[in-house]
Amino acid sequence: MILWELFLGFLKVGCFAFGGAYGAIPLIRDVVMSFGWLSEEELANMIAVSESTPGPIMVNLATYVGSRRAGLSGALVSTAAVVLPSFVVILLVMGLLKALIKNRYFQALLRGMKFAVVGVVLATGLQMTARSCLGAGAAPDGKALAVTALLAAGMFALPRLRKKATSPIALVIAGAALGALLRL
Repeated sequence: MILWELFLGFLKVGCFAFGGAYGAIPLIRDVVMSFGWLSEEELANMIAVSESTPGPIMVNLATYVGSRRAGLSGALVSTAAVVLPSFVVILLVMGLLKALIKNRYFQALLRGMKFAVVGVVLATGLQMTARSCLGAGAAPDGKALAVTALLAAGMFALPRLRKKATSPIALVIAGAALGALLRL
């Protein structure tokens, strides 16, 4: 009985939670409280833990509540229920895309969107870099500028020397290491 309740409760969350994690919290609260799975304090604590752990809040909460109520099987059922609606929607979209991908107008739309996405990502990256290096204060952050310059060199100069693209993972690790070294 509890597995069925967990499935239906979190399927409802998966179907009707729109607007991201914070938009889903009221619905999750409603479901969890209506079934009496957690107290208000436990739910608040779990939301805080879910925000600080990897993965979507809805999935983390569903897994935690399912585990608390019915062990491993409860965690699996709750997690599956909360992701099932998104999974089905993605399958439907993929089916539609397969049919549209051969359409020349749709291909033109995708080509145009590619440049828009590159522009948005580039603008966001530049804005984040400027905020990080220039900060809110009057003086630029020299350490952040140094790390940014070294990473830019790794990104743009190394591939020309080695004739091989630089791995994004290597850049993230190098950035973390440089940041840690400069913060000591």
